[in-house]
Amino acid sequence: MRYMIIVKGTVDFEAGVMPGSELIAAMGKFNEALIDAGVLLAAEGLQPSANGARVKFSGGAFTVTDGPFSEAKELVGGFWIIEVKSKQEALDWVRRIPFEDGEEAELRKVSEASDFPADEISGEALAREQAWRDENQKPVTL
Repeated sequence: MRYMIIVKGTVDFEAGVMPGSELIAAMGKFNEALIDAGVLLAAEGLQPSANGARVKFSGGAFTVTDGPFSEAKELVGGFWIIEVKSKQEALDWVRRIPFEDGEEAELRKVSEASDFPADEISGEALAREQAWRDENQKPVTL
């Protein structure tokens, strides 16, 4: 099962304040532990919303609104995608994140083609998706 650990943004994050060297080192050790355990598929930090845009689709058209956006806690600051055997194992990893007080993460299961009703997705489509994953999955290096 794949899970995404979504790191919520903070006011400091949105202001462009970079984490201190101790936190960066602690996050590096956490990432190394994920890699050593063979569960890390991806890990990225995101730029503040001031460098982004929101796109709203309506009636076949879209509207672009440039950042920054208010409510930092509603924004994504970064993420990990891990592959584990259970939700409990994913939560065990989340508990090890070296967060500072007040930081928040959200754990979400990544939908797999096999999660959908069999009559909505053909075996051929499932096989194509798996072949694509096998071909495009690259080892994680940080």
